[in-house]
Amino acid sequence: MRSHIRELVLLAVLLLLFGVPWWTLTGSGTAWPTGVFLAGTVLFGVALVAFPMTMYLGHSRRAKDWAARIGDTMLGAIWVLFAWSIIGQILELALLGVDDPLRSRLVAGFVAIAAVVLLTWGHFEAMRVPRIRAVDVTIPGLGKDFDGAKLVVVSDTHYGPINRAGWSAKVAKVVTDLDADIVAHAGDVADGSPSRRKDQAAPLGTVQARLAKVYITGNHEYFSEAQAWLDHMADLGWEPLHNKHIVVTRGTARLVIAGVDDATAKASGIEGHGADLTRALDGADPDLPVILLAHQPKQIGQALDRVDLQISGHTHGGQIWPFHYLVRMDQGTVHGLSRHGSRTQLYTSSGSGFWGPPFRIFAPSEITVITLRA
Repeated sequence: MRSHIRELVLLAVLLLLFGVPWWTLTGSGTAWPTGVFLAGTVLFGVALVAFPMTMYLGHSRRAKDWAARIGDTMLGAIWVLFAWSIIGQILELALLGVDDPLRSRLVAGFVAIAAVVLLTWGHFEAMRVPRIRAVDVTIPGLGKDFDGAKLVVVSDTHYGPINRAGWSAKVAKVVTDLDADIVAHAGDVADGSPSRRKDQAAPLGTVQARLAKVYITGNHEYFSEAQAWLDHMADLGWEPLHNKHIVVTRGTARLVIAGVDDATAKASGIEGHGADLTRALDGADPDLPVILLAHQPKQIGQALDRVDLQISGHTHGGQIWPFHYLVRMDQGTVHGLSRHGSRTQLYTSSGSGFWGPPFRIFAPSEITVITLRA
């Protein structure tokens, strides 16, 4: 029964996602010539059938990258068409003084042009080297020798079906050129195993930092050999913070950098995995300030008044507007610096790459430069 309910819900979602744009662009009161109407209907019908097939082939156990590229692109395109078709239907209410078919054709044209422009721009934004976002974070108790130290954060690189080895090399160079004291990768390094994505991940091995390069798992590592990614990142010269901490020293000042597994780690069933802050901080000097890497912002609950700054990713800033509203419901925050409790601050990165649909719309990627202030 539950299986049938899930199937019915999935079918309803698909019909809604594809049906609303079809109605807005080809149905409604547009009264297109029969040939145009039939062509549009066939196009949406083929897409409706092809979409779940390519998504399954691209993201099942034996994932095929060619299918993932097609399915992911279709997912991004139909989401944009759906969202802007809703906006178009609202706009149509303001045009009630205009008779059909002109009114409906104006709305259809608006939706089509908006989708093409946004998808073109969004693809450029997804594939570009991320912008540098600078933020100062004051940490009470931070030693004066750490004042002005730079912590550079990359997150959600999501090396995947689209080969972005060149992009990865450019990102690595930008990060190294920032001359950071500490570089952190906040999880979701790739979609796929290290053996499949090693060429794209290889430039991470060229990243340089004065004091430390640290890495934690994200939820996507638990879809594709999390322990293998921990080992591979160690081979590339990164310190995997698998429920552990390190102490970094700058002059006479010391700072604890801790990391925990992703929130989904325990459910993965992989032995020894599961977010455990107590274990991560075991043996740490309680008088030292603590920076914690935890992939999902909602993991802030475990960090309240136990750490000074949590750094997270996962949200992608919403990636494709207006998806950020759903992200906020799940995570509590989407992007930026926020305060939680009397001691703890949270910085949520919008991520450096993208997952799935090769688009970023009103959610720019970033490489974050956090300057620590005493």
